[in-house]
Amino acid sequence: MKIKKLLGAALAMAVLAAVSASPSMAKTTVRISHTQIETHPDHIGFVAFKDYVEQKAGDKYDVQIFPNSTLGANEKVLELVKQGVVQFLSVSTANIESFDKIYGVFSVPYLFTSEKAYEGFVTQPEIMEKLSVNADKDGFVALGAFTAGTRNFYSKTPIKSVADLSGKKFRVQSGPTNVAMMNAFGAAATPMSFGEVYSALQQGVIDGAENNELALTDQKHGEVCKYFTYDGHQMCPDLIVGSTKFLKSIPEADQKIFREAAQVAQKAEFEAWHKRIAEAKEQAKKMGVQFFNVDTAEFRNKVLPLHEQLLKENPAMKALYDEASAYNEAHK
Repeated sequence: MKIKKLLGAALAMAVLAAVSASPSMAKTTVRISHTQIETHPDHIGFVAFKDYVEQKAGDKYDVQIFPNSTLGANEKVLELVKQGVVQFLSVSTANIESFDKIYGVFSVPYLFTSEKAYEGFVTQPEIMEKLSVNADKDGFVALGAFTAGTRNFYSKTPIKSVADLSGKKFRVQSGPTNVAMMNAFGAAATPMSFGEVYSALQQGVIDGAENNELALTDQKHGEVCKYFTYDGHQMCPDLIVGSTKFLKSIPEADQKIFREAAQVAQKAEFEAWHKRIAEAKEQAKKMGVQFFNVDTAEFRNKVLPLHEQLLKENPAMKALYDEASAYNEAHK
C-alpha cells in the first residue's frame, strides 16, 4: 500500500512538472485515461482526439493515452482529473454520481426505451453544458459522450424473467441508484470496479453482472457467463470529462481545440461502437454464450416505482430527468 502511494505521488509530481513546463522547453504532456482495451471504441475515439489536438495545436501538446485502467480505477482517476494531474478521462455517469448528483439521471432504469432516443439525447452539446453546471466546484467538465450501448444482464444461469434474478449477486457500477435498482429487481447489488469483475465471476463472489456485449469479449466475461439477457434496463454513456484546472490553465484558443477534439472523438467512437457490437455478439456466440430476448415490460414495471423515489432523494436531476423523458417520448 505504501509503495502504491509513493508511486502515485511520483506520478502526480511527474505529470504536474510536465504540465507546468515552459512551451519553449518542452511540449505540455496531456494524459488521457480509460478502462478499456486498445481495440475498444473508447480508445478509437481517443486516438481521434489525440490526432485532432496534435494537428490543430502544432507541437504544443504531447497527448498520451493510458488504456486498460493503467492509471487506476475510474473513481480514483477522477480525483486526479480534479487535481489537474490527469487531464481527460472517459468515465460512466454512474461513477460520477457520487461526485455530483446531477449525473445520476442516466442511472434511472428505463429512462430511455429506445437506443435511438438515448443516442440523440446524449450527443446534444447543450446536455453536456447542463450536466456541467457545477464544473468549477466539481473540478471536471463534461465535453462529450461515448455510447456504451444498452446495459443488460449476463450470468452463469439463464435470466428469462425477473424471478430468475431473485437472491443472485450481481455486480453493479458504484452509485446509490444502481444499488437501489438491483434491490428492486430482487437481486443483491455488489458494487465493484470494472477491472475486478472477471476474477469475482471466476471465484463465485458474484453470480453475474450487467453491461453491454463488449464485456463478454473484450473483458472475457463470456468465458464464465454463458447467458446474456436483453432487458435493456439502462443506457448510461461514458462521458469525456476534462480537468477544469487544466483547461483554465491554457489559452482560450487551445481550450476550443480540446472541446472540438471531444466532439471529434465522440463521432469516431459512435461509428466504431455500432460496428464493434455486431462483431462482439458473433464472437460471444462462438464462446458459447446464449442470447435471450425477454419481456422487457415485466422488468420495466418492476423498477418504475423507483423513479419517484429517486427523484425525491435526488432533486438535482429533476430538470434533466424531465427533459430526457420528453425527448424519449418524442423519439421512441
